[in-house]
Amino acid sequence: MSSVILRNVCKSYGNLPIVKSLNLEVKDGEFVVLVGPSGCGKSTTLRMVAGLEDITQGDVHIGDQVVNDLPPHKRNIAMVFQNYALYPHMSVRENIVFGLKKSGADATTIASKLADVSEMLKLNEYLDRKPADLSGGQRQRVAMGRALARDADVYLFDEPLSNLDAKLRHHMRTEIARIQHQYNMTAIYVTHDQVEAMTLGDRVVVMRDGIVEQVGTPMEIYLQPSSTFVATFIGSPAMNLIEAQVEDGELVFSGYRIPISKIANTSEADLQVYRKVLVGIRPDFFEDSQLTSPSDHLFEFGSVKVDLVENLGFDKEITFKFGQEEAKARLDLRSHIVREQVISLSVDLNRVLLFDTSSQGMLLNAGSL
Repeated sequence: MSSVILRNVCKSYGNLPIVKSLNLEVKDGEFVVLVGPSGCGKSTTLRMVAGLEDITQGDVHIGDQVVNDLPPHKRNIAMVFQNYALYPHMSVRENIVFGLKKSGADATTIASKLADVSEMLKLNEYLDRKPADLSGGQRQRVAMGRALARDADVYLFDEPLSNLDAKLRHHMRTEIARIQHQYNMTAIYVTHDQVEAMTLGDRVVVMRDGIVEQVGTPMEIYLQPSSTFVATFIGSPAMNLIEAQVEDGELVFSGYRIPISKIANTSEADLQVYRKVLVGIRPDFFEDSQLTSPSDHLFEFGSVKVDLVENLGFDKEITFKFGQEEAKARLDLRSHIVREQVISLSVDLNRVLLFDTSSQGMLLNAGSL
């Protein structure tokens, strides 16, 4: 395996910039996920690493070699595409070993790799079928098998699960994670699905409009988002953001007054230059006050009227209002809350985030578990 380094990488189509001065290092054996909305440049970045897109500016290193001018077949990468990219006239067996044959591998190596991959991905009974005779999930497993059969330096995944149903996506996520760990693969994985990003990545790269908003472990991204964009893009339901006035050492909104001194790592002096801030609270961090014990770090939002209750099995999501702003909380099944009930919700102030209303950047944060 090899590391991958992108230094000041840019991609433009004419005068339209798609990727803007991207810097990223993927360590040997690391699984890095690029996530972001459609059009943010994540797939273009992956294709530049693969050599399928020219680089407008900057350098891509695989191992100790700059590969800007190397064609894809000389970069020793393996890629799994969203649309499978299987040869329709070939059997599953022929698709899996195609790359090995092209590279001149001997018959013993080919047979061994085919046996390993077929067993791993449970494809033995399909080896003589053509892609047209397979389901979407089976085709994706064949595409995975073709990539894994190669001893590549880097494995690239371009939204490989987006065409699968929810149950199969979950299964394939588990398989990809297991295989990556088993083989210690250096992998870059592109997705717009935050669940895939959070469950698969050693590190997550959040992109927007061709730039990197934040790089970190899944929990760093979740607990310490660098901006309101990251805070609301990662996490489902999205983080609640409520505008608050800074007055006399308190955050004031919707009739509630939170003492600034009770928010960890925060002081009135920190916020004295701000008249307004955005208070960020993840829905998961609300608790039913009837189920909590008194604590100096807990703040109670009383007289909350529940507008909607969505039962999700173990969890339930409730929708309510902070003044005119809609908010959500995720509570566990111990809470017997019904629609239009007036309740109290508690939040650990150690988990409250503050953002600048102008720059949308994070100001202060204690967000640790």
